[in-house]
Amino acid sequence: MRAVTYVKNDTVEIWDKPVPEIAPDEVLLKVGGAGLCHSDIAIINFGDDNPLIGSTLGHEVAGTVEKLGSDVAGWKEGDAALVALVLSCGQCRECLAGRDNQCEVVSPRDSLAPLSPGIGSPGGMADYIAVKAHHLDPIGDLDPVAAAPLADAALTPMHAINTVRNRLDGDATVVTIGLGGLGHMALQILAATTGARIIALDTDEQKLAFAREHGADLAIKSDGDAAARILEETRGVGADVVFDFVGVQPTVDLALAVVRNGGAIRFVGLGGGSFEYIANSGTLPWGVNIERAYGGTRSDMRQAVALARAGKIGVEVVRYSLDDAVQAFDDLHHGKIQGRAVLVP
Repeated sequence: MRAVTYVKNDTVEIWDKPVPEIAPDEVLLKVGGAGLCHSDIAIINFGDDNPLIGSTLGHEVAGTVEKLGSDVAGWKEGDAALVALVLSCGQCRECLAGRDNQCEVVSPRDSLAPLSPGIGSPGGMADYIAVKAHHLDPIGDLDPVAAAPLADAALTPMHAINTVRNRLDGDATVVTIGLGGLGHMALQILAATTGARIIALDTDEQKLAFAREHGADLAIKSDGDAAARILEETRGVGADVVFDFVGVQPTVDLALAVVRNGGAIRFVGLGGGSFEYIANSGTLPWGVNIERAYGGTRSDMRQAVALARAGKIGVEVVRYSLDDAVQAFDDLHHGKIQGRAVLVP
């Protein structure tokens, strides 16, 4: 089968690999779509000593069940399914408490990132992927191409939003920075599930136009004037919640500049920005809650799928043939993708 393989620093190739053999508790999924994410760009830029060299990429995967392991129940051939982003044991304390994205068995504390398809486990940018049955969720009549990015592009913002949902009532102001793959889904989730006023920011006017059409109360350029504009819009108080889906230094600085006392920041983007906490300094307002958000739980994923099936959220998809994977990676790297690129075998 064809498989998009990380070969060396900044390079992917399509290799011919065997169709995976499945264990008794696994299914063989015929891939219908596999999304590209900026995390994939980060992975292939780690350097030539990266342990993932030679692995099949792709952590946003949907398709149809091709073959069932002997111990698998509840699924049948032809069922459409979405693969969980974060793989988990299902039995440890964290999993049993509903925090399966923090599984202490599959992804211990010192791991680079929680184990995911394409990140420590064979990914879905291929014709087929072997998946444990308990890592699948049904997607009903959703198109697998459009559903694949829900595994991260919708799951991750859904989880970040759920961690601050008690703050997003009708008189709250929420700022979302970056309207790319994750950000454009966060905007839709916020509009569909909260009463908060939404201020959306990006450097791309096309993405700002999308935001205005999909629930943003205000969509403005993310530039040197953005902080002053947000403070003006909030009467100098600042935003109740700020989501940073970029994570570069200017967006980190912006998040810190506009969050209110007692507010919350969720840093999601992997842009490499940082901030220094100094006690008794004015760099961070009092009482601010900050979380480094990653992925989400199975509950978060099912909520995202339910919203998509109800037509309340939808991924802006740019389709590429699996054979054009190298071009898709290049387009993503150079900022040419509006929404999410999806490889279609």
